[in-house]
Amino acid sequence: MAKVLAAVPKSGLEAVLVAVELVLESGVPSAEHIENVLSRLTAAPAPECAESNLELTEAPIIDTERYDSLRAEVSHA
Repeated sequence: MAKVLAAVPKSGLEAVLVAVELVLESGVPSAEHIENVLSRLTAAPAPECAESNLELTEAPIIDTERYDSLRAEVSHA
């Protein structure tokens, strides 16, 4: 309850009430669920996809060993 009330000054009472209603309708009420729904309600819209004429000419190669080599110890001194 305290987490939900703490979100009111940041997000506004109306947004918190809407998030609480949606979570109660889902049947799985929890503070974390309310915070998640609230962040989705107040999130900025995703940017539009940019048009491009670029085409993939070579398929990417999956090389997991490369990542293992990057994790090796490196001396920065």
